[in-house]
Amino acid sequence: MKNSPPGSLITRLGIPPTLAWGYLGLLLFMIGDGVESGYLSPYLLDQGLSESRVALLFTVYGVAAGIAAWLSGVLSDLWGPRRVMWAGLGIWAVFQLLFLTAAIPLTSYPLMMLGYGLRGLGYPLFAYGFLVWIAGVAPRARLGTAMGWFWFAFTGGLPTLGSLVAGGLIPHIGAYATLWAALVLVAAGGLIALLLVRDDRGVRRAPGEGEGPVATLLGSITILWRNPRVGVGSVVRVINTASQFGFFVILPIHFTRTVGFSLTEWLHLLSAMFATNIFANLLFGVVGDRFGWRRTIAWFGGAGCTLSTLLLFYVPDAAGANFPLALLVAAFYGATLAGYVPLSALVPTLEPKHQGQALAALNLGAGASTFVGPAVVAAFVGPLGVEGVVWIFAGMYAVSCVLAHFLKLPAAPGTADAPGAGARHGDDAPDGPASTAASAPA
Repeated sequence: MKNSPPGSLITRLGIPPTLAWGYLGLLLFMIGDGVESGYLSPYLLDQGLSESRVALLFTVYGVAAGIAAWLSGVLSDLWGPRRVMWAGLGIWAVFQLLFLTAAIPLTSYPLMMLGYGLRGLGYPLFAYGFLVWIAGVAPRARLGTAMGWFWFAFTGGLPTLGSLVAGGLIPHIGAYATLWAALVLVAAGGLIALLLVRDDRGVRRAPGEGEGPVATLLGSITILWRNPRVGVGSVVRVINTASQFGFFVILPIHFTRTVGFSLTEWLHLLSAMFATNIFANLLFGVVGDRFGWRRTIAWFGGAGCTLSTLLLFYVPDAAGANFPLALLVAAFYGATLAGYVPLSALVPTLEPKHQGQALAALNLGAGASTFVGPAVVAAFVGPLGVEGVVWIFAGMYAVSCVLAHFLKLPAAPGTADAPGAGARHGDDAPDGPASTAASAPA
């Protein structure tokens, strides 16, 4: 995988050859991270925690993940993506050990907050550090496809194959031992990516403007209003997976205790949901490169998720524990989540001179979704119930459909607009790219 020739299968698939082992390592890492996603909420309820405490724990985890997602772009500019990924792997392992050896055995909620909450810093540093690495290596013409492969690996693990692993292991070794298996998978994936990828763009600072650490850190925040389109893109990214992380809190309970599915059936539904998602991630990466990044985000992502979120609740609610019907709506929801994949190519292209800062802003949105979703649940599931929460998420997706229409690439100053150039990325034909090299696939 290290030195694939230009005509190799890996290159033709749109995977940067020097990063191929990184994609495999990311997949294994995220499988380990996703093992708990389908059952940790009901497991903690069985340990005596209240539903509100579980939601708060997930919210704290999400806050940590949001901070780390933002920092992953900034620190990758300062340290290089490889060091950021090492930090993510170390943090994940240390705090998972605290969670398993002390917090759960002692049923200590403060230790759970410390161990599980701070473990949320780990996976964004690892995964989004690799995302920055891809952005610096992949050719512009295949950037959407390369990002599609990233999300293929990311969601292939969290929660797709992770839930499948949990469903296979829990009946044989139990829920607690399965969390130990997750640690093994994370360690294996992290070491594969970090020891086998040799691309030197992961060990040096990304090219920049000579800004110091403080300016780089502040720039990743001020870019949200310096370039409002980047800010809008970050908001759309928050909405993208907010429902996913909110549903991790309430749907295991709703589907097993209200609809009537067994835990194993729910885990199989979750696996099918995101098995569809991983292939749709790859598909919409390619579609975005051809049909347009912005149009793909608005219609396949925003409008699609508005409909699929409502169907995911109302179809099982009306039909009961009908597995084939639930499977269909779960797969549809998973597919529409992937409609947002071109954001990872579009947002850094909106700010070609500060791509690291733009990715930091996008990653901030990705990380923020991990606590916005559970926070919506914690705030509204009491007064509005599960149905009300689902309508809130559907409304958020409808808003994102509107916002996506503002994500047009800027025209090059002092030049004539290039008809059709912007349309390739989802802009209307009159809007040309900022520059052929930096803003548009060549």
